Amino acid sequence: METKKYSSYAEIERELEILKIEKQINYQKLVLSVQKTKESLEPHNIINGFLGSYKTILSNSYIKIIQAAIPYLIGWFMNKKRGH
Repeated sequence: METKKYSSYAEIERELEILKIEKQINYQKLVLSVQKTKESLEPHNIINGFLGSYKTILSNSYIKIIQAAIPYLIGWFMNKKRGH
């Protein structure tokens, strides 16, 4: 990296302000990226993503039926495990 030469303190201050703002922007991008990653790992988003990948194979009506049936299947499975 090339060493910069400044002719005044004002130039140095301006460069520091630019670097400070760039740092804040990069931090906010990182926070947003972490937030999006957390959201993508939520169970309903994983299921929707999985079902969405098969959207071209299945018609929309089949996907709606499957999405409606999943909570019932989970409930049935949980009741079966409890012995009801």
